[in-house]
Amino acid sequence: MTYIGLLAGLALLIWLALKGINVVFASLICALVVIVTNHLPLAEALSQHYALGPLGAFTFAGKFFLLFVTGAVFGRVMGESHAAASIAQGLISLLGKERILWIIVISSALLTYGGVVVFVVIFAMYPLGLKLLAEADLPKRLFLGAIALGAGTFTLTALPGTPSIHNVIPAAALGTDLYAGAWLGLFGGALMLILGMWYLERERAKATARGEHFDPGPTDRLPSGDPGDNEYPHWAAALTPLALVLFIIVSPRLFAALGATANTATPSTITELMSFASSQPILWPSIALVFGSLVATLMFKRIRVTALQVWGNGTQESIMPLISTAAVIGFGGVVTQTQGFQQFVSLVTESALPPLLSMFASISVVSAITGSASGGLQIFMQTMAPSYLAMGIEPEILHRLVAMASGGFDSLPHCGAVVAMLSITGMTHKGGYKEIAVTTVIIPVVATLATLALYSLLG
Repeated sequence: MTYIGLLAGLALLIWLALKGINVVFASLICALVVIVTNHLPLAEALSQHYALGPLGAFTFAGKFFLLFVTGAVFGRVMGESHAAASIAQGLISLLGKERILWIIVISSALLTYGGVVVFVVIFAMYPLGLKLLAEADLPKRLFLGAIALGAGTFTLTALPGTPSIHNVIPAAALGTDLYAGAWLGLFGGALMLILGMWYLERERAKATARGEHFDPGPTDRLPSGDPGDNEYPHWAAALTPLALVLFIIVSPRLFAALGATANTATPSTITELMSFASSQPILWPSIALVFGSLVATLMFKRIRVTALQVWGNGTQESIMPLISTAAVIGFGGVVTQTQGFQQFVSLVTESALPPLLSMFASISVVSAITGSASGGLQIFMQTMAPSYLAMGIEPEILHRLVAMASGGFDSLPHCGAVVAMLSITGMTHKGGYKEIAVTTVIIPVVATLATLALYSLLG
């Protein structure tokens, strides 16, 4: 009964998400299904495991609140000031309208590899992507696929050195560094990018052949007027706030590298600031986004007079994506407390599968159940990693392969990042999930299995 209830709750959540039912309501209903069928204490399960536990909804919301708010404000400022539109025009002039999917993927990838959290990338890139899609007259669903590929695949789990939480969790648990399993990550990451761009370009050609057009949503705000008029900043000026945000985020690593190269003593104030930045993976990007928003507000006259209203509207727009994402995380927090989940942990670690395939299966299922690659990694490292190390898998190899494997089945319809992406862009699962599924589920799974096969042959 425990397995049936667990699967029923997960299946119901996916079905409700695909039907467009409010995800907060759906997560509560499905959590109740899991609680009742697994005989969990109702009060403890709802008030602790769903709401306030390590994977609780309000734990997540409290942890990421500032990041969501500052990310939404920055995105709104860049959109209302026409800065995003100006950048889009510059990129189109340089690369051509037919390359807009490449522009979105590469821009998103640079941001995430620089340390910008996925949710922030979505907020920051949406005004730019919206203008690019309008210029090329392509459907919005292609933006979802492009930003999902650029921000949620190869730079998140595969490329060595990425500061993403998915690379940090195994490093902290295994005592490895962020460059562990570098050659495997480079191979897998390249495969994800190649397959992803092949798919997106194929979909672009098919959409054009079918006569599909850009169709803005009811909340989408496209800048009006001529991009050459004085309300549109020069593209170089428009890039300044975005470049500032990225520079502030990467500055701790930059100063550390420069200090090590120069082999000189760094002033204590800078050392303390950089130490603070390195210890605050959420607050520091939030501070960077505030500075970026302030600079944009001062630079671009179009929003100076209405700055408080623009910032307030951005804050308001962050609430539903935050709560929707947190609710799905809370469902995962309930699932991890069930006997069926604990039995699954024992089953996969004691199976007769080869260790690497067993590892892939276990982290894939855990990430799928929780709807979170980082949540799946946290659970895996706490409950399963010692068993796989005992089987003879080297820590560096386990680090890279488990990070890559976590980024596949985590992106099912109930995934928090998927819900946030759809909420931010005003899309539904029916209208936009297919592109997300191909770029963040199918392609990463194929790339990870190919990397496993390569290591088995050459390792």
